Amino acid sequence: MGYLLVVTLIQAFSFSLIGEYLAGHVDSYFAVLVRVLLAGLIFIPLTRWRSVEPAFMRGMLVIGALQFGVTYVCLYLSFRVLTVPEVLLFTILTPLHVTLIEDALNRRFNPWALVAALVAVSGAAVIRFDQITPHFLMGFLLLQLANFTYAAGQVMYKHLVARYPSDQPHFRRFGYFYLGALLVVLPAFLLFGKADFLPQASLQWGVLVFLGVVSTALGMYWWNKGACLVNGGTLAVMNNLHVPVGLLLNLLIWNQHEPLGRLALGGLVILAAVWISRLGVRQAVSSPLS
Repeated sequence: MGYLLVVTLIQAFSFSLIGEYLAGHVDSYFAVLVRVLLAGLIFIPLTRWRSVEPAFMRGMLVIGALQFGVTYVCLYLSFRVLTVPEVLLFTILTPLHVTLIEDALNRRFNPWALVAALVAVSGAAVIRFDQITPHFLMGFLLLQLANFTYAAGQVMYKHLVARYPSDQPHFRRFGYFYLGALLVVLPAFLLFGKADFLPQASLQWGVLVFLGVVSTALGMYWWNKGACLVNGGTLAVMNNLHVPVGLLLNLLIWNQHEPLGRLALGGLVILAAVWISRLGVRQAVSSPLS
């Protein structure tokens, strides 16, 4: 639990840093690439390359590609059309995606998850009911893809570590994660990045270094390690704890003029979606047919 709490605070602060100092100022693909490279420089030298199952290595490459590569490319792109509070609120839906992935792995259909998804979309509409544009919808969809891949990474990492136990500490087998992320991020930058849209100020470089070393290197490692030490319910709650903390920080420091009424109402609707999803999980567990 301690690992998850520390990372929650880091995540909450990081969202505001991205929205205030990088989004719209620094190329999104470049920002994600720098984060991966800095984290890789820390973990890859510590990584054990021998006596590690090839299947575990492949699994970690896939997890890194999904949980960081795809997730953070989509996240940074969403900041182009969404405010920081909106991004934070829309990430509340990560537990819903965890439920969908677990249901798919267990080959069962959960109608509650579909109902929760519809309620969540209505919550997003409440927040921007007067400015629902194609750009806003695209931002919302990008975040749902980010939520899905982030959730998939967590679920897969937990299963992978349980399937391939090792006497080696987690950090000895975590470097593969950043190599997997690099397989997504580097081609994305080479294909879509804008070389003339790089950091110009020392503050922007400082933010990138913080995000790479603290949020990406330590944060992703601690989060995945912590996810292996708690049950699914606790992990779902922790996935959402960064939202109120991040909103509080952003509204107090940077964004005092946000429409608090609509944010609160829409946020409550989205929280209701998560509650509906969890209700469906509890019913599935208690049902003798499940």
